[in-house]
Amino acid sequence: MEKLTIGRIESASFPSFNLSDKIVKIDSGAYTSSIDVANTRIEGELLYVQFEPNTEEISFLKYKTKRIKSSNGIIQERYIIKGKIIIGNNEFTTPFSLTDRSGMRYPILLGRKLLNKHFVIDTSKTYLLK
Repeated sequence: MEKLTIGRIESASFPSFNLSDKIVKIDSGAYTSSIDVANTRIEGELLYVQFEPNTEEISFLKYKTKRIKSSNGIIQERYIIKGKIIIGNNEFTTPFSLTDRSGMRYPILLGRKLLNKHFVIDTSKTYLLK
C-alpha cells in the first residue's frame, strides 16, 4: 500500500470513542498516539473513560498501563486503549495513551506507531486529507 501524505494538522474521527471531526496534531516525535480525557476510573475489570466534559462514559474491558515520558520529561503512568481512527477515507486501529491535555492547543496527537506504517508528513501543509 502506498503511503498517504498528510499535513502537520489534520481532521479525524474516532468511532470507538464517539468523537467526530476532531483536529489532530501529527507528532513524529511521539511514539504512541495520545488523546485528551476529562475523566477515567476503574470499576471491577472495566476502565471507564469520559473523553469530553458532560459526555457519556465509555467502558473498555481491554486496556493496559504503561510508563510514558511526556514532552517535558516527566514519566507518567498512563492507560493505553486501542481505538479506530478515520482520517481522510482511511480507517485504522491504533493504541492511544489517555492523558489530560486540557491545557494544550491540540487534544489529540498522532504518533509514530500509526504514522510510520501509513503516512508521509509534509510539515508545510495542513488538512491534506479533509
